[in-house]
Amino acid sequence: MLPTMTEGETLEYKETVATQRFSQGPARYTEASLVHKLEELGIGRPSTYAPIISTIQQREYVQKGDKKGESRIYTIDTLHNGKITSKTKSETVGNEKGKLVPTDVGTVVNDFLVKYFPNIMDYNFTAKVENEFDSIAEGESLWSDMIKNFYAKFEPIVENTINAREEHKVGERELGIDPISGRPVYVKIGRFGPVVQIGKADDKEKPRFAQMPADKSIGTITLDEALELFKLPRTVGEFEGSPVVIGVGKYGPYVMHDRKYVSIPKTEDPMTLTLETAIKLILNKRNQETQRHIKAFQEDPKLEVMNGRYGPYICYDGKNYRLPKNLHGKAAELTLEECMEIINNSKKK
Repeated sequence: MLPTMTEGETLEYKETVATQRFSQGPARYTEASLVHKLEELGIGRPSTYAPIISTIQQREYVQKGDKKGESRIYTIDTLHNGKITSKTKSETVGNEKGKLVPTDVGTVVNDFLVKYFPNIMDYNFTAKVENEFDSIAEGESLWSDMIKNFYAKFEPIVENTINAREEHKVGERELGIDPISGRPVYVKIGRFGPVVQIGKADDKEKPRFAQMPADKSIGTITLDEALELFKLPRTVGEFEGSPVVIGVGKYGPYVMHDRKYVSIPKTEDPMTLTLETAIKLILNKRNQETQRHIKAFQEDPKLEVMNGRYGPYICYDGKNYRLPKNLHGKAAELTLEECMEIINNSKKK
């Protein structure tokens, strides 16, 4: 409440403070808040919420996890007794905990769909279709009419999108010119995720590619950061008398040793991977290969008992044959005759 005042009374200020503020975007969704938003917009039904949440994470459109915020400086100006004093403070912005954060792939897919299928991506579309489903379930309309009307409009849009030829793909961005080769440098979404490309596809010299590390984004990476990625392949040392090389290929980053390749997991950065970690990956791969090969036969090199995802099986002449469950525990003891009998029985079936 204001204090008691009288007419003609002089009011004097004691202090005036001006604090610098920055506008902030809306908070990222958690799994719970995303479900709440779907309910609010009338998208999907309770039985579809769990598959929606799992699908967008399995396809790596979003990643659930924590994101470190960035420190930002802001200014506070104070007017006191006719004098202005300024001081600065810092605040942390963009800190995310347990949120669903869009990936580069998710952003590009979303931009593509919004551009070519704006009617389908409209929030009202799903709600409208849900109402039509209710009408069909209650016997007020025919499902065949609803499907026919939908595809009459949807099919031409798909055809136009397929036939569209654009100079740049959705999500592709030119960063600048490579000072060594003089060729343009692009970032885009490749078959196995975000990549950096030096050169164009129609150049005489084939383009060079580098896999984008997990901590970089195609929306914010700079030209200098992109060119750093082309320092691969690099030799990190020797193991068992052969060099250990870190590189990036069409299937992602790898360790090469003795002409054998081992994939580098997404949790590791190929630019900083050490010799010690590379040796661990090599030994793990050898161990997996050893466990995979249960038994080989000198009498017939084409025959081998293998260990697969669903248990032991027989591999013969490039084809696989299922092993009966009662023999899974005795896979290493099988004879050549027993294996051939299983193969012949499988062929008869």
